[in-house]
Amino acid sequence: MLFINYRVFSKLKPALVSLILCFGLFSSNVVFADKTQSDPFEKVNRASFWVTDQADRFVLRPLSVGYTKITPDWAETGVHNFFTNLTEINSAVNGVFQLKFKVAGRASGRFLINSTIGGLGFFDLASKWGIYRQSEDFGQTLGHWGVPSGPYLFIPLLGPSSVRDSTSLVADSVWRPIRYINHDLTRFELYGLQAIDARSRLLEVEGLIIGDKYSFTRDFYLNFRKKQVADGVAEVVFEEDDFGDDFDDEFDDEFDE
Repeated sequence: MLFINYRVFSKLKPALVSLILCFGLFSSNVVFADKTQSDPFEKVNRASFWVTDQADRFVLRPLSVGYTKITPDWAETGVHNFFTNLTEINSAVNGVFQLKFKVAGRASGRFLINSTIGGLGFFDLASKWGIYRQSEDFGQTLGHWGVPSGPYLFIPLLGPSSVRDSTSLVADSVWRPIRYINHDLTRFELYGLQAIDARSRLLEVEGLIIGDKYSFTRDFYLNFRKKQVADGVAEVVFEEDDFGDDFDDEFDDEFDE
């Protein structure tokens, strides 16, 4: 199983993933923006992908499988909620950077509610009260202000990214509370548990991947990130002559009448 970026695949429900994959079967006719000519570093990226995939196959996936087998569902959910809650700080900050003050306010409210009466985020009470999360990061902030995605990058052990989005690795790290824990062992243990939690969320959907795993990961990531930057509004571009001139003529005639 490939090592898909946590922020992307782990956010999707299996049903939604299935829908996206089914839609992907029509990729010969439908092309999302930024899909083509986006991977000039493909040889290096594929090498990074292979290394990461092997690490996932022999280390992270077995740990994640064991984790799900011995951990009760309620505890898994609580751990996932805890780590998700920590990202609300980053969403709030980037919401301000993008002048999305409602998003920043919701993220701040979610963090305060879940961190206090939600037991340090173990319980997602904010969602139960109708305060839903909208993830924002520095890559989305740059995209919001018109910075193009740039070439696709697959970062070893971290997963898919792009020249623009890779800046999040540094910029967003400032707002991650775990990095400020002075006790090294505790900090490393939390990072490890966070990785296992994120990987365990992918176990139920990994079988849905079709075709070349590298290409699937790249195209899915670029399309999903474009949708995130556009706040959920996906841009679909149809290639010329995909349906033939006859179909186009009939289609145009119907609307001309």
